[in-house]
This record gives sequence, structure tokens and C-alpha cells, in this order.
Amino acid sequence: MRTLFSTADYAPEDSFRFWRETIFDRIVPVELTPTAAHGFAGSLEAAEVGPLLITRVTQSAVTTVATPDTIRRHGKYETLNVAITLKGRVFSAQDDRTAIQNPGDIVVMDRRPAVMGSDGDTQTLFIEMPRACLERALGSTRRFTALTIGADQVGTSMVTTFFQELARTAGQMTPDMANRMASIGVDLVVASIAERLAHEPPRNIQGILIFQRALAHIEANLGDVNLDPAQLAAAVGVSLRHLQTLFREQDRNIADWIWRRRLESAAQRLTDPGFSHLSVGELAYSCGFSTQSHFSRRFKESYGLSPSDYRRAPGIAG
Repeated sequence: MRTLFSTADYAPEDSFRFWRETIFDRIVPVELTPTAAHGFAGSLEAAEVGPLLITRVTQSAVTTVATPDTIRRHGKYETLNVAITLKGRVFSAQDDRTAIQNPGDIVVMDRRPAVMGSDGDTQTLFIEMPRACLERALGSTRRFTALTIGADQVGTSMVTTFFQELARTAGQMTPDMANRMASIGVDLVVASIAERLAHEPPRNIQGILIFQRALAHIEANLGDVNLDPAQLAAAVGVSLRHLQTLFREQDRNIADWIWRRRLESAAQRLTDPGFSHLSVGELAYSCGFSTQSHFSRRFKESYGLSPSDYRRAPGIAG
């Protein structure tokens, strides 16, 4: 990992101001309050592995608050942070849940109002990853934000070991290898959260199963131009109203989710050499769009580029 910042390089009266600015830029704009009696010290080390940003934060006691105002300022609405406590004791609060993390524990914090803090020196590994990677498998992040995923779980220890080694070797990987390793890491995080959720008190299990079946049906039928909320409800054997209720419980809208997944699938195919033989129109139809003009309009609204420009843009593929 490369060192991004160390308070040791600055005069004591300036170090915390520069620390706060670096946290703003690297992780997320937050309100920071040092609470250590002996003064503040901290360092940031970073690595990038495929779509993942990995940051190791070593710092004195501090309270970190994400407010509605700071959340609006950062613009990272499509990602979240998985935090692995390496040293010290951390408390976290989000979505009406409060928890404590000891060394080896993991917690997920999303882009909503939240608090994290400590009463002593800590070291934490933050992994910023696309929210969709977790929600596609687990449903709304509100199910597991600020939920301690304990070090005593088999999956948790694997996540910690994997990401520490990933951060150490990031500079030695080819882009293709980095993307593959990032995908494995996300899968390990999903497995650990699922393991933890299995120990939560039973909720609407039947509803969750129907919701998961609906997600699977969407994934398997993205190319069907007739796929819509009514057809989806019929496919999983429930009324449209009931299915809409289940999606709302996961902070989703059925139609919005279908279009979002079609666009994400199209974006992936536009940069995949295996689909380079398809014209933009053919690719649009294969992802469930009835016309190329409809696809192009929606795609540009979401990605800021036309499909053709996105396909040609350097640095997007892989």
C-alpha cells in the first residue's frame, strides 16, 4: 500500500486540518472531532484493486459523523464502505442500529447519516465497493448496516486475511487479475454478511424468499422486452401489489430495478470483448430494450455518454 498522508509530516497545529481534508477526498466528507487527550496522530495508506478502493486508517481517538449535508457533498451515492477493525475498539451507529467492533470484526456503513467513533487508538481497513454488489445478493443494506459481523465467524476471518493480502499485493497485479480478485473479495463479504444474518431473529422469511426469486427471475430474463412488474409478479406467483410491498421493504421499485439491471448489463457488455461483434442496436435488444433510441437515451442519462462513446472510451473496459 502507498502512504497517502501522515500527520507526522505536518506541524501539530496544522495536521488535523490536513487530515480532515484527506479523509474528505479519499473516503467521504464527514464531520471529524478528535477526542484524544494527548493530541491527534494519524496515517492513511491506500491501494486500488479493480473497482475497489482500499484504505488503511490508523488514528487517535476520534468521532466521525456523516450528516445529510456531508452526504450531499460527496456524491458517492453508488458505493458503500466495508470496515474491518484491525486494532482498537470502534462503535458505529446507522439506521437505528448501534454496535461495537473489536479487532477482527467487520461492519458495513452506507451513504446515510451515521456515526463512527473510538475512545482510543484504532486501525481500520476500509473497502469502498459498489452497493449493488451487496444488494443484488442480500437485499437492502438497511438489513445489515451497523451490524457487527464478528471475528468468530469463519467467513469473517477469511475476509480479513484476504483483503489484507490483497492490499499488500495490489501493485503486482494486472488489471484483469485485479478485477478477478476484487470479485472474489466481494463474494467473501457477501458470504460473511449472509452468515451473520442467518443468526438474526426470523423475519418475513417467506417474503424474503419471494423477493429473492423475483431478483433471480429478473437476472434470467433481462433480454425479454416484455418483462415488467406485472409479468414478474405472475412469474413468482404473487399479486403485483404484494410484490410491490416486498420490493418497498428492500427500498426498491420494481420497474426502476428492472431498468437499472438492464442498463448495468448493457454497460458491462459494451466493454466486454466477447460482445464486440454486436452493434449497439443488437446489444440493446439483447438487454431488453425495444428500440435503440430508447436505450441510447436512458443510457446517456445514467452514464453521461452515448453507448457508442462509452464503448470507445479509454479506461472503461476491464
